[in-house]
Amino acid sequence: MNMPAAFDSKLSPDECLASGEYPLTRRDLAEIAAMIYADAGIYLNETKASLVYSRLSKHIRNIGVKGFREYCQLVSSPAGAAVRRDMLSHLTTNFTRFFRENHHFEHLKSDVLPELLARARNGGRVRIWSAACSDGQEPYSIALTVLSMLPNAADYDFRILATDIDPKILALARAGAYDATALETVSPAMRKQWFSEISVNGRQKWQVDDRVKKLITFNELNLMAQWPFKGQFDVIFCRNVVIYFDEPTQMKIWSRFSGMLNPRGHLYIGHSERVSGDAKTVFDNIGITTYRYTGKAHGGHA
Repeated sequence: MNMPAAFDSKLSPDECLASGEYPLTRRDLAEIAAMIYADAGIYLNETKASLVYSRLSKHIRNIGVKGFREYCQLVSSPAGAAVRRDMLSHLTTNFTRFFRENHHFEHLKSDVLPELLARARNGGRVRIWSAACSDGQEPYSIALTVLSMLPNAADYDFRILATDIDPKILALARAGAYDATALETVSPAMRKQWFSEISVNGRQKWQVDDRVKKLITFNELNLMAQWPFKGQFDVIFCRNVVIYFDEPTQMKIWSRFSGMLNPRGHLYIGHSERVSGDAKTVFDNIGITTYRYTGKAHGGHA
C-alpha cells in the first residue's frame, strides 16, 4: 500500500501517536490515511492522529476487533469492504447549517435566480448542484431561496441535485427532519410556510415540507469518481469540502467543475477555499468565494 508523502518512512512505524483503549501507531495511521485518500481524496497527516483516534476507537470497539492493527488488516481486505465504507462515514466531517455563509444565498437571490427563473417560466431547463450536501441543510436552503421567489418552481423544469459520499448522512437529508436548534437561521415566516412540527421517537422535530423536497434529488456520489451527469449546471455549490484535499486534488476538482458549468454559470465555495490551478483562467472571482465561469475552455477538463 502506498503511504501518503506526509509520513516519513525513516521514523519508527510502531511509534504510538495516540493512545487510550487502543494504541494508534504511525503505521496504523499511515495505512488509514492511504485508504481514505484513495477512496475519497481526503488528506490526513500525523497532526490528525487524535482526530482519527477519537472517531474510530468506538467504531473499533463496536465491531469487535482487538485494536487498530487488526482493524487496518480488516478494512484493507475484501472481507472488510463494508467496514471500510463505515470508516469513511466516521472520518467525514459533516458540519453544516441552514443558510451557512448567507452572502452566497443573498447573491443567488439577487444576481443569479432572476435570470434562471425567467428561463424556467419560458420553458427552459435549470439545474443547481449541491456537491457535498451533508444532512441536507444546504440544498434545502437553496430550495427555500428559490421558493421565496417562485413558490411553484417545482412545476417547471427546475431541479436541484444534492450529492454526498456518505449514504448514512444522505438518509438524514432525505428525511428532512431537524432539531429546533438547526432552524435558528431560518426566518419565522419561512419556518411557518415550509416546515411542520412532528414527533420522532418522542423528540420534537421540524419536518421540511414535501413541496420543498419535490425540487431536490438526493444521490450518493464520490467527487473523486466518475460523474454520471447528462447535462451541465447553472450553479454549483461545493463549500468547505476541498479544504480536506491536497493541492493536486483541489486543482483537479476545480477543473472538473468548470467542465460541468454552463457558460456564465456560478460556483460557490467555502470561506477558506480559493480556486487554483488552470481553472483560475476560466473563473472570474466576482465576490467573496463566489465565481462565474467565463465559458472559456482550458486543457484541464476531466
